[in-house]
Amino acid sequence: MAKKEKKSDFISTGLVAQNRRAHFDYAINEKFEAGLVLTGTEVKSLRQGHANINDAYGIIEADELYMSNMFIAAYDNQGYASHPERRHRKLLLHHREIVKIMTALSRKGATLVPIKLYFDRHGRAKLEIGWGTGKKLYDKRETMKDRDWNREKARIMAH
Repeated sequence: MAKKEKKSDFISTGLVAQNRRAHFDYAINEKFEAGLVLTGTEVKSLRQGHANINDAYGIIEADELYMSNMFIAAYDNQGYASHPERRHRKLLLHHREIVKIMTALSRKGATLVPIKLYFDRHGRAKLEIGWGTGKKLYDKRETMKDRDWNREKARIMAH
């Protein structure tokens, strides 16, 4: 028999999934908050925290933005209807934000990356996205060096 989840195990507001490598692999130029078009079982699965946005990326189809390859696990207590775990999910943004992102993505090397997936204070699923360019290996080394120095500096200041 499957373990029954308590009501307190569900996420009503707060972080569901985070892409920690986004800032390491990409130089994020601008961030946006986007809504998502989801089905009922996808929302229920997100409330249980079953999502992964590490491999996801943004695409343009018919002047609309979609997030592709975002994993939302199948809902445990599904009835007759379920959802595909990886599908194109439409992003809900204002028209001028879509135009701004599309012009940015038309540049060479620019990509749309998810940063974090969360429920806002109204209980709506939101995705923080950012457009940026991929970092080179020497940029990643510089990021690691800065991170290590800041960690060492905090350790010195604590003592």
